[in-house]
Amino acid sequence: MRCDLTTSSSSSGSRVSGSPCHHSDANTSEKHVSRASQREGVSPRNSLEVLTPEVPGERDRGNCITSLQLHPKGWATLLRCSSNTDDQEWTCVYEFQEGAPVRPVSPRCSLRLTHSIEEANVGRGYIKELCFSPDGRMISSPHGYGIRLLGFDKQCSELVDCLPKEASPLRVIRSLYSHNDVVLTTKFSPTHCQIASGCLSGRVSLYQPKF
Repeated sequence: MRCDLTTSSSSSGSRVSGSPCHHSDANTSEKHVSRASQREGVSPRNSLEVLTPEVPGERDRGNCITSLQLHPKGWATLLRCSSNTDDQEWTCVYEFQEGAPVRPVSPRCSLRLTHSIEEANVGRGYIKELCFSPDGRMISSPHGYGIRLLGFDKQCSELVDCLPKEASPLRVIRSLYSHNDVVLTTKFSPTHCQIASGCLSGRVSLYQPKF
C-alpha cells in the first residue's frame, strides 16, 4: 500500500512529519472501515461478480454469450446468445435489479430477462454484433443476410415504459436486407440518423430513413 509522507524543513535540517503510531492508527482505521463495509454488504473496490443470465428456451442446453452492450442510460444490458448444441440464437434484454446480498462482501445485481426474440440460425460459429440506438429505444440486430430493427413495442417507447411482469417478445419495427452474405455486425451512428451493417464477405451497407 502506498503511503504519502510530507517533508517539512527546519533549522536543524529536513525531517519527515508523522510517526509510526500515526501509520498504525491509519491502518487500524482502514481495517475497521473495511470490516464494517463487509458487514453492510458493500462491494470492495476491484471486486468481480459473475452473473449467469437466463436464456429463453435454454432448459438443459448450454449457451454462450457472443455479443454484449449496455443500455445508453445504464438501465439494462443487451445480449446475443448462441446455443452450444444447435443453431438457435437469441437476442435478449436484461434489466438490472438490486437484490439481497448472496455473500456478505458483495451485493448481487441480478439480471431479469424482460424481452427477447429468436434469431435466424445462419452463420453458425461467427459472432453477431448487435447494438442499442443512441437513445436506447431501438435495437439493431444481424438477421441472416440483413438486419432487423427491434423495439420494446411498436411505438419505440422507452424501456422503462415497457417493463413487463414476465419476459415479452421484442417487436420487429423493420427488416432491411441488402447483403449477399451473412451479416455479422451492425451499428447506429452516434450523431446521425444512420445505421451501418457489415457482412462476412466484407461489404458494408449504410441505411438512413426517408422523410
